Amino acid sequence: MKIAVTGANGQLGSDICSVLKQEGHEVIELNHDEFDIINYEFVSAMLNDVKPDVLINPAAYHHVEKCQNDADMAFSVNATAPFNMAKICKELNALFIHISTDYVFDGLKNAPYLETDCANPLNNYGISKLAGEQMIATTGCRYLVIRTSGLYGVNPCRAKGGKNFVELMLSLAEAGKPIRVVDDEKVSPTFTLDLARQISTLLTIKDSGVCHATAEGNCSWYEFASAIFELANIDANLSKADPSEFAIKVNRPKYSVLENHFLKSKKLNTMREWKDSLREYLSLRGK
Repeated sequence: MKIAVTGANGQLGSDICSVLKQEGHEVIELNHDEFDIINYEFVSAMLNDVKPDVLINPAAYHHVEKCQNDADMAFSVNATAPFNMAKICKELNALFIHISTDYVFDGLKNAPYLETDCANPLNNYGISKLAGEQMIATTGCRYLVIRTSGLYGVNPCRAKGGKNFVELMLSLAEAGKPIRVVDDEKVSPTFTLDLARQISTLLTIKDSGVCHATAEGNCSWYEFASAIFELANIDANLSKADPSEFAIKVNRPKYSVLENHFLKSKKLNTMREWKDSLREYLSLRGK
């Protein structure tokens, strides 16, 4: 199968490409610095030349503060660009797999969100991602919107200065600094390699719609940090931060746990418990 991947050199994109190549697919890597997803003419010409069977789009403008300050760019990358790619996929009869986010929800449910739950984003990032989901659905292409949460991976995340949450915790511990982490936000930390493997199981699916794909189980950011140090056998100076200790620049959902209902209904769920995935991540990075 011929599969094009945007953001192929990103944190998630690199794992998607690696998994697909291992499975024998022909992978066309569309890197951030070479593939301008907001340039419709360029994207159309490239995809019509390549003619992929599947287009996977993990590329996004996902720095929450920057999205809040630059709504035009957020909507250009997270809504208009996926809409245009979906239209092109419709013309090419290609499956479009688009990565979305838990931030389409407001976090007030306090129970795992289903794909059918009403979205209510709190910030421009979530609003732009939800707009992208809705615009894709209008094109009539074969598509899957995959919502995920709390991503971390071996390849650096450009939007976060090259460090995911795990690497940030490990670097702070190595420096011997006191570490304070909030305990009032729930998330399902998701290893990008697990998500890439899950995506590979969906390449021949006939359904179109929204799909949740996160690690099983959930924890607070403090519990996640505790597990990182426990599994890495590090004695860190970690303590719980007060909910009001850090200034809130942009509203975020306090509860970002998704239920992989669609995957389970199709008996396709391969996502592991978050601690099992964390063990593999630490092993791959030599810890």
